[in-house]
Amino acid sequence: MERPELAKTAANFVPLTPVSFLVRAAKFFGSRTAIVHGKRRISYAEFLARARRLAHALVKAGIRRGDTVAIMAPNVPAMLEAHYAAPMIGAILNPINTRLDAGAIAFCLEHGEAKVLIADREFHGTVTPALERLGARMPIVVDIADEETAGAARLGNVEYESFIAAGSPDYAYPGPADEWESICLLYTSGTTGNPKGAVYSHRGAYLGALANAMTFKLDHESRYLWTLPMFHCSGWTYTWAVTAAGGTHVCLRKVEPKRIFDLCAEERVTHMCGAPIVLNMLVHAPAETKRALPTRPKVATGGAAPPAIVIERMEAMGFEVLHLYGTTESYGPSTYCAHQSEWDANGATEERYALMARQGIPVVLIEDMMVASPGGMAAVSRDGAEMGEIMLRGNTIMKGYLKNEAATDEAFAGGFYHSGDLAVWHADGYIEVKDRSKDIIISGGENISSLEVEEVLYKHPEVMEAAVVARPDAKWGESPCAFVTLKPDAKPTSAEDVVAWCRANMAHFKVPRTVVFGPLPKTSTGKIQKFVLRDQAKSL
Repeated sequence: MERPELAKTAANFVPLTPVSFLVRAAKFFGSRTAIVHGKRRISYAEFLARARRLAHALVKAGIRRGDTVAIMAPNVPAMLEAHYAAPMIGAILNPINTRLDAGAIAFCLEHGEAKVLIADREFHGTVTPALERLGARMPIVVDIADEETAGAARLGNVEYESFIAAGSPDYAYPGPADEWESICLLYTSGTTGNPKGAVYSHRGAYLGALANAMTFKLDHESRYLWTLPMFHCSGWTYTWAVTAAGGTHVCLRKVEPKRIFDLCAEERVTHMCGAPIVLNMLVHAPAETKRALPTRPKVATGGAAPPAIVIERMEAMGFEVLHLYGTTESYGPSTYCAHQSEWDANGATEERYALMARQGIPVVLIEDMMVASPGGMAAVSRDGAEMGEIMLRGNTIMKGYLKNEAATDEAFAGGFYHSGDLAVWHADGYIEVKDRSKDIIISGGENISSLEVEEVLYKHPEVMEAAVVARPDAKWGESPCAFVTLKPDAKPTSAEDVVAWCRANMAHFKVPRTVVFGPLPKTSTGKIQKFVLRDQAKSL
């Protein structure tokens, strides 16, 4: 017998949007501190009122549903407020990478068709020439300043606090008409050509935030330190996840070891995120910078595979490390290394840290994950040896790339998102990233994982950072080339010393034939720019 279709009503269906997290937090945690920024303390009730003011001010400035609101700022309160205000009115927030040059900034503003740019004075040197390139397409520019940048050159004609003062704290915003509406536009850190703009939905942001809150065990007592840039995948959705839990956002304008240790101690930080480079920065901070920690902060890391030795050293300082994996296209974290108690049976062993360095299993909102043969859709063996491409499917995958149908179709071929990252699949279902597909070194017909070589280099007692790329080789086709940064107090170390260390710790065909010393080029999120190193290796 056929059953009558039951209808969606106001009682049983509400479009999913992370804006609702702030409304709930203000209702039940209104007097609690939502945001810490230097000496400032903003309660949840004030946070909601300020977001409503900004939303109303944007409407009064002519912003309508579907318009783009760009923001270029460090981890300051305005960045958090914008992550709620723009979605309140159905606008699309475009957080811009603060390390981009003027040309790239201008591209993002033009390609995303930004009607408003909220920009921090700290970036006057790149924002101003970027705006000059736009000509008649100039957006309204709103200027952010705080006690650290009050004396810097102004941007635009209206200051942020004056701008939001024109809005009402009780503004009755419309919210999304449909949860599939776009909420954010995030440009990937392209290595060649222009970056691609990944578009997020209200639904994906809502679900991704809840998945991260659950994975990272956030609650209303959590105090989250913003060591991860909020422009990066909207802070891996923690801009919304911390609020969903009713926790406290501890802002951080600059990622510096002393500031991090000070805030961990003084604000009793419980959670933070960052690329492995941030962890390595803390590990190698001067002794006088480090402080005893009143809590055992949980640190989620991703964006690159952290060497096991870095996890070991972070634990020794009093941090608890959780390894994540994800991409801009997957709203940030999509897998995590779920810790198994049996790993601890033999104490802090090398094997334990190697297991913790895996990328793990899907977060709860990823519907399906597989490691499949590159260029095909056949899953690889779960033997921890056969490499394939990580592919994902679920509600926390981007809607697609803005104005780039061909790239979207390619990314979603076969009904999965193709990450471009190569991994092995272990028998327990955990994945372990081995390389980007373009970073695998093929020497004499043998595949060499640059990450495997880097893992050995990081264990060298004098090495602080390392990156390995392919260098053209007349005999072997390609050979590994190692770029190494030594510790500040390192003993004299030669290329021969590094090669000897590698020969003693790995198969000889994987040993770097060339070693270059010096600082490593990095993106704003701490990823080592291997495309720069590959160009350097070609000229050696």
